[in-house]
Amino acid sequence: MFWLSHHRQEEYNRTYEVGGVRLCARCLGTYPVLLAVLGALFALRAPVAWAWDVPVVLGLTLPALVDWALGRFRPAGGHNAVRTLTGVLLGAALGRSLYIHVQRPLPAVLLAQAALVTAVALPVILATYRRPRPG
Repeated sequence: MFWLSHHRQEEYNRTYEVGGVRLCARCLGTYPVLLAVLGALFALRAPVAWAWDVPVVLGLTLPALVDWALGRFRPAGGHNAVRTLTGVLLGAALGRSLYIHVQRPLPAVLLAQAALVTAVALPVILATYRRPRPG
């Protein structure tokens, strides 16, 4: 399977169809932006530390987590435009945290981002694990 095409048929409402291939709406926003931000930060030789790194990265990460969590509880709900937009924000956040991580492994911003993702994802996964899947 293509790396941006990871949804099962019953989740195709979360994808776009491009040339006969199903692409995850959120990933389609996340990965191109992540690569663009990472490339731009290296090209511009951006500072490795900005005072606002942690709040901005967490703020940009949170919308994708909330939308993903809501989608776990309401599998038929949501809109691809929102998924793509939250993916764009997530891509910007990941681009910044990975830029710092490549130069200074395991920075506070990356650890805070990982803690936020875990704090949201773990309870949601546990709460929805045994729910019957549609179809």
